Amino acid sequence: MQELSGLIRKAVDEYEMIAAGDRIAVGVSGGKDSVALLAGLCKLRRFYPKPFDLVAVTVDPCFDNRQTDYSPIQTLCDQHDIPYVIRRSELGTIIFEERQESNPCSLCARMRRGMLHDMARETHCNKIALGHNYDDAVETFLMNLFNEGRIGCFQPVTWLSRKELTMIRPLIFAPERTVRNIVARNSLPIVKSKCPVDGKTNREEMKQWIEQMEKSRFPDLGKLVFGAIRRGHVDGW
Repeated sequence: MQELSGLIRKAVDEYEMIAAGDRIAVGVSGGKDSVALLAGLCKLRRFYPKPFDLVAVTVDPCFDNRQTDYSPIQTLCDQHDIPYVIRRSELGTIIFEERQESNPCSLCARMRRGMLHDMARETHCNKIALGHNYDDAVETFLMNLFNEGRIGCFQPVTWLSRKELTMIRPLIFAPERTVRNIVARNSLPIVKSKCPVDGKTNREEMKQWIEQMEKSRFPDLGKLVFGAIRRGHVDGW
């Protein structure tokens, strides 16, 4: 966890993500990134010079009209004395049954973020932390370039004026491989997604394409793209 908390602190310090007295809602889907983010922020909180509080928040899409068992996450939160709030939703029904979306990920992400923002405000938080990592930034940049013909990526820090909430992404310097290894070594609890398109998304295709390019022609492709994002100050980087 020391390595992860170090990467988180680097992002937090460089982009001034945390101020003294912040109350931060951590969006926890149950996947490795969000669970690692929660655990990493818990460790950072112990020694960071600016005191802050944490609340874990989860939106359950209830795929197949079934509630997800998040008890392993509840146990993790109890161990670190973190309040944990779960909101059951009808996202699964709306997206896959009622609307039958051909591109479900985009709508699901927007609706879930909206709910998380509301939960952050309801739990008296002024900031919300999401688990996008280093690889997510590279993939998002290339997806925007190839799919939409634009230069762009999510921001490390975003002010949400309508919600009066600041969104932060403390894992932006943490490669996915590092996150995966840390989760495994520390036996952090993972709640497997029951999404019908899990592993079959446009992002997964981009992830595989990058891996192929790094193996066959451009071994430093991810590092080059990430460096270009930062040097070009793309979207607040």
